[in-house]
Amino acid sequence: MSQVTKKALAAALKDQLLKKPLHKITINDITEECGINRMTFYYHFKDIYDLVEWTCVEDAVRALEGNKTYDTWQQGFYNIFEAILQNKPFIMNVYHSVSREQVENYLYHMTYGLLIGVVEERAEGLNVGEEEKKFIADFYKYAFVGIMLNWIKNDMKEDPRDIIDKLSVLISGDITRALKKYAS
Repeated sequence: MSQVTKKALAAALKDQLLKKPLHKITINDITEECGINRMTFYYHFKDIYDLVEWTCVEDAVRALEGNKTYDTWQQGFYNIFEAILQNKPFIMNVYHSVSREQVENYLYHMTYGLLIGVVEERAEGLNVGEEEKKFIADFYKYAFVGIMLNWIKNDMKEDPRDIIDKLSVLISGDITRALKKYAS
């Protein structure tokens, strides 16, 4: 029942974001739309930003399911773009609000989840420490998120497939090369 309530609150938040900016949405707006009381909201979330973060993480998990390997990272990254496009009013509203950091954290979380899977796979058989693997995943995470933030800033006009194709050419074999440089 807890997940159902959380999902209903997330849906209500997204619906409210179609009508007004995040900073004008109240907990009352969200709970009234769900037909629950304020205490039920606070049972699940500490504030609206906590709900925003939970919603982003849930979307991230769905977007990346089964696409965290070297052979499927492009599909996983495309799924991130698609999740953003499907939630464009939500993302744009949060991006342009006082909690832009929430969008960045959302993208960092999604992208790191994708990249660490690829790095771990490519590191098999190599003697590379966890610190170094994390560093490599972080390096690519920041590059990928920078590209996505620029795409969002430019109103998501460029075709995500074109962006992914460019990235694919740019990093082809680079993760493996980086891991080999750190291997002892």
